[in-house]
Amino acid sequence: MNRPINLRALLQKPESERSGPSRHAAIQVLVRALESHWPEYLIEATLLGLFMVSASLFAIALSLPGSPVVELIPGPTVRRFLMGVAMGATAIGLIHSSWGKRSGAHFNPAVTLTFFSLGKIAWPDAVFYIVSQFAGGIAGVLVVAIFANHQMARPEINYVATVPGPDGAAVAWFVEFAISAVLMYVVLTVSSQQRFANWTGVVAGCLVAINVTIAAPLSGMSMNPARTLGSALPSGTWTAWWVYFTAPPLAMLFAARLYVWIKGRTSVHCAKLHHENRQRCIFCNKPGA
Repeated sequence: MNRPINLRALLQKPESERSGPSRHAAIQVLVRALESHWPEYLIEATLLGLFMVSASLFAIALSLPGSPVVELIPGPTVRRFLMGVAMGATAIGLIHSSWGKRSGAHFNPAVTLTFFSLGKIAWPDAVFYIVSQFAGGIAGVLVVAIFANHQMARPEINYVATVPGPDGAAVAWFVEFAISAVLMYVVLTVSSQQRFANWTGVVAGCLVAINVTIAAPLSGMSMNPARTLGSALPSGTWTAWWVYFTAPPLAMLFAARLYVWIKGRTSVHCAKLHHENRQRCIFCNKPGA
C-alpha cells in the first residue's frame, strides 16, 4: 500500500528539492529511452499507419459508388459488416505479427495512457508511444491519399473521417465511451489469464468487427484519438472532434479502475497484448529484454 504524502515535510523542503527532477534530467531520461526503445516507437507508428491504410482501402472498396463490391452488395448493412470483418482481421494480424509482439500493439493513445495509469509503462515510453501513434495515424491516411486522393476526397470516403451519426454528438460520445470501456475491460480480463492470454488479440479484433458493424452509424467508431486525428487533418473534418479525444481515454481509464477494483492491481500483467513470445519486452524485466 502506498504511504500517505507528508505535506508538511514536503513544504519544509527547499524549493529545488520540492520541484522534483529538473528539466534537464527529464530530457536526459527521454533521450535514453529514445536511444534504447526507438524500434518499439517506430513499430507503434507503423502499426497504426498500416491500420489506417487498411481502413482507407477497404472503405474505398466497400463504399465508393461504382466499386464492384457496391454494385454486387448494395445494402449498406452488409457492407458495413464486411468492413468490420476486414478491420477486425487487420487488428488481429497486426497484434499477432512479429512487430505487434515486439511493441505490444497498442496503436492507440488511450490504450497506452491506460496501461501507464496502471503502472505498466514508464513515462518516457508512454510519451513516445503516444507521439508515434499520432504520427502513424496521420502518415497512414496521407500515404493512401498520395496514390488515391480523388477517391479519398469523395464525400462517401472523406479520408475515413470519424463523425457522429444523425443522433448527434451526445449519443456518439456515450457510444464511444461504452465500446471503449468494454474493449479495455475485456483486454485486461483475457490478457491476465495465462490460459487465454495469447488470444487477447483475437478477442480484441472480434470486438473491433462488432463495433464497426453496430456503432459506426452512431459514432463513426473510432475508440482512438490518433485514428481520428489521422483522418481529420487531411480532410479538414473536425466535427465533434472532442468526442473522440475524450470518450475513449476516459472510458478505458474507467474500465481499468473497475477491473482493479474487482480483481486487484496485482492481477494486471504486462502492457503487451501478446506477451508470451520471444520478442523483447520494454515493459518488464522479462529475460532477454
